[in-house]
Amino acid sequence: MKLSARNQLKAKVKSVTHGAVNSEVVLELSGGALLVSVITRSSAESLGLAAGKNAIAIIKASNVMIATD
Repeated sequence: MKLSARNQLKAKVKSVTHGAVNSEVVLELSGGALLVSVITRSSAESLGLAAGKNAIAIIKASNVMIATD
């Protein structure tokens, strides 16, 4: 599969918490950093996401917001 998104991070699923509509997926990157994503529950189920499974986080953003106090 080819994608235009250049930020592709190999990770392992640390946890999946299902809600009524969405699921929170916590990924652990190779260096130990955690990445959290909220996706639809149907997508999480379709991908078979579960703790210990390998996954790839694909990040494509046109805007990045930065704030300070």
